[in-house]
Amino acid sequence: MIHRLRLLGLLAALCALAGCATGGSRPAPGPSSAPPSPRAWVPGGPYVALGDSYTAGDKVRPAGSGPQGCGRSAVNYPALVAHDLGLSGDQFTDVSCTSATTADLTGAQQVTGGPNPPQLDALSDRTRLVTVGIGGNDADFTAVVQQCAEQGLLRLVDAAHGDSPCKAHYTASDGTDQLAGLLDTVGQRVAAVLHQVTARAPGAKVFVVGYPALLPADPAACYGTLGPTVTKGDLAFLSDHEQQLNTLLKQQAAAVGAVYVDTYTPSQGHDMCAGRSARWVEPPLPADGLAPLHPNAAGQQGMADAVLGTVRATR
Repeated sequence: MIHRLRLLGLLAALCALAGCATGGSRPAPGPSSAPPSPRAWVPGGPYVALGDSYTAGDKVRPAGSGPQGCGRSAVNYPALVAHDLGLSGDQFTDVSCTSATTADLTGAQQVTGGPNPPQLDALSDRTRLVTVGIGGNDADFTAVVQQCAEQGLLRLVDAAHGDSPCKAHYTASDGTDQLAGLLDTVGQRVAAVLHQVTARAPGAKVFVVGYPALLPADPAACYGTLGPTVTKGDLAFLSDHEQQLNTLLKQQAAAVGAVYVDTYTPSQGHDMCAGRSARWVEPPLPADGLAPLHPNAAGQQGMADAVLGTVRATR
């Protein structure tokens, strides 16, 4: 009898430890049985920077690594971001290159001192942070600005060209904006590239970096810098075209789960017509040694601040 009572007591103790039901409902599981919460993403490396001249920091001194023709600056926004995050050595790789298009992300780019290898080759399953600044060259943005300047000069000779000769130049006979079709193509190319980025670096947070404001909200502010060569109507046309490009980049980033970095908003008031001490982007006649229509050192710092702010706000 004593042995039987001891056995029953032992079974009761084991049952209590195991949480056996005795006719009532099973006790709710404790905190230890809850599924673990997902880990918050912490900014870190390896970090890979992809992009064109706006990323490379063309002609911004001092020069950085890579082929000479890539014009990669040692103080471009990727380098500033990496430094702020404490990333160096094999934790940071910058393969951006001046004149790069989306095609140069998947194929080698022939430049002075090159070639620059396919930029996507720098990605791996170890990569944890990626910035991508691409699309402007696919959209022929610099060529469009030059065309607007040429059309403005023609208007000085022949007023029949109207108040927006460049906009008229890119408008088909049926009223269609010919640049809209070009942007559709750019969108498809950027989408294809971003899909490859996420496939090659599945563990990375991807940030698509937009373009800073080249022109002011008020076209009249550009008269002192550009003179009469680009009309007010065409300045508005160019500004709209750039904002459409940024909108496209934002949409393509969202489509693949990437994060868009807005550099346009913080750069307003720092456009090419803002004056030498305030501008982030150089005008067609730039300061000595700098690239026209491209960010200067202040612009690269401003873009770095925008990237860092977005990176740190992302979880």
